[in-house]
Amino acid sequence: MKLKFMEQLPLKPELMTCPHCGNSQRIGVHSRQERRYICHACGKTFAETQGTVFFGLHYPIRVVVLILTLLAHGCPIAAIVAAFLIDERTVLDWLHRGGQHGKAVQAQLVCNGQVEPGQVQADGLQARTRKGKVWIATAVSVFSRLFLWGEVSPRRDAGLVRRLMQKVLQAAFSITQAVLIAVDGFATYPKAVFQTFYTKIKTGRPGCLRHLLWPDLHVVQVVRQYSGRVLKSVSRRLVYGSLDRVYEIIAMTQVEFGVINTAFSERFNATLRARLPALVRRTRNLARATQRLEDELFWGGVVYNFCTVHTSLGATPAVAAGLTDHTRSVEELLRLRLPRQAHSTP
Repeated sequence: MKLKFMEQLPLKPELMTCPHCGNSQRIGVHSRQERRYICHACGKTFAETQGTVFFGLHYPIRVVVLILTLLAHGCPIAAIVAAFLIDERTVLDWLHRGGQHGKAVQAQLVCNGQVEPGQVQADGLQARTRKGKVWIATAVSVFSRLFLWGEVSPRRDAGLVRRLMQKVLQAAFSITQAVLIAVDGFATYPKAVFQTFYTKIKTGRPGCLRHLLWPDLHVVQVVRQYSGRVLKSVSRRLVYGSLDRVYEIIAMTQVEFGVINTAFSERFNATLRARLPALVRRTRNLARATQRLEDELFWGGVVYNFCTVHTSLGATPAVAAGLTDHTRSVEELLRLRLPRQAHSTP
């Protein structure tokens, strides 16, 4: 049986936009063999892959799709080099393109004020690189299992958490929404939430504007105490908001009633550990720098959101969140064109 990504897709000039003049009405087919279009408004031609991850690559698209699919599911680069006899630098370049494209897709389609967050869980995990340990902070919307954003930093500090919460704020579409933020015992999380989820109120007096927290904002913490590597106790506490409202949001977003927890963010982090070679415990596939770790994070995260059907949902997280109407293939995701300012792929 022929794989879907190996099939030659038909040319669709009605879906194209000229990269030279921005025209999308008078686009025609210039060459079917070379898969090029022509803009009848400016008279210039352009490749089908222009504006996508595939532009400028001298390999068949099906090979690039296959390797990026393997990378998104945890295949080590050394195994890909040995199996396909492709130079390691080429594979790393494709991973960087995929990671930057995934980051742009997350910023454009997820963190754009169209997500109803409900309950958001944030957690961190530690990874090792050849230059030392780094921290990865991630946030997940519980109801849709949607990966909202991730941040990579050599230090687990206030700046890391604030950047993460800013992206969670950008994903929410209204301050009237009920938002429950569930985090672990790291003390900086509540402070970052309070510095992010507020509106400015004019008081009529000189000086700074008054900061008013969102009316239906609630913050809870799950604090674990260890003795060495042994878990001794788990305490759950309300940091801000109403405890009754907290349990209402938990019941609505987790389908079934549950306690205050960060289980969904921990499950997502477990998925990252399975799919990112550098996060596998006791591995020799360490990332050389934080940039590669960031590329792996966003490429694996965007494939998880748009291409991976979640068993408990029967759909991808992006479909469950209402961001798309179908499960996208990896090739369709890579062919997605984004505005130039949002796409930083070379």
